[in-house]
Amino acid sequence: DLLDDVLALGAHHRPTASAVVDSILQRLHRTQSAFVALKCLLTIHHILRRGSPVLKAQLSHHHLLNLSTFRDDSDSDTVELSKWVRWYAEVIQQTLIVSDSLGFSLSSPPSHKTQNREERITFRNSMRELNSLVGMVEQICRAPDSLHYQRISMVYEVMKLAGEDYRITLREIVNRVTEFGEKLIEELSSETVEELLNDLKRLEDCKEKVFLMFLNKKKSDGTWDSIAQLRRDVEEVKQRRENLSLVAFQGGELTGLAGPPSAESKSVVPRGKRWLDVQWNHLAVNNGPR
Repeated sequence: DLLDDVLALGAHHRPTASAVVDSILQRLHRTQSAFVALKCLLTIHHILRRGSPVLKAQLSHHHLLNLSTFRDDSDSDTVELSKWVRWYAEVIQQTLIVSDSLGFSLSSPPSHKTQNREERITFRNSMRELNSLVGMVEQICRAPDSLHYQRISMVYEVMKLAGEDYRITLREIVNRVTEFGEKLIEELSSETVEELLNDLKRLEDCKEKVFLMFLNKKKSDGTWDSIAQLRRDVEEVKQRRENLSLVAFQGGELTGLAGPPSAESKSVVPRGKRWLDVQWNHLAVNNGPR
């Protein structure tokens, strides 16, 4: 298998691994064929999933795949496939970004935790990780609408790998969702509550699209229920704080009305024959004819 040969070639020696990755990237950026571009991207994705640490390390330096302008105008099918190329490049790009955030390859996560998350992860880190994971789901959801193109074996393989990354991403999201207990949410700043709520809403906006893409609604219903429950808990905390702020504000207004007159209010009392620094004149009262 040619792919296995590529993976084996860059398995151990850094110079060889670097040459392999550079060769793939050069081929990717020079081709005008949608099929060749998809094949290059699939190879990169397989390196992320199955490659040696030395080989993966070479890819970590190539965050900018930058195929946003790629287009194969050979025929109507290649024009549509070009959309898949652009989307898939962005998915892999986001995979690299998320991997940096998590500290391990998203496409091939460790089989066991080497250290308790509570010992090594701060809440701020969890928020940053959640944000990047939600970004991954959002990017996957931007897949072209031509899902019927999965009849093409290469697109089918793309969707298979993207689906596996989606399931890993969702699992990592659930790991972080379980960290946000009710007590912890209560301790968050208002700014962080707003940030968390925004991430959860972004995530839920993707729900229907991923169900359509991967047809796994029943398998992930429990996961999405947990996400929805956390969103409701965060909304309750936010609403409760807003209500308390409103009560405090209204209470302050009432206290101000009932309090002693201010210096400004005293200044309107006439002093001698002057009032508000305007010369005070006695009013001539005309009582009319008697």
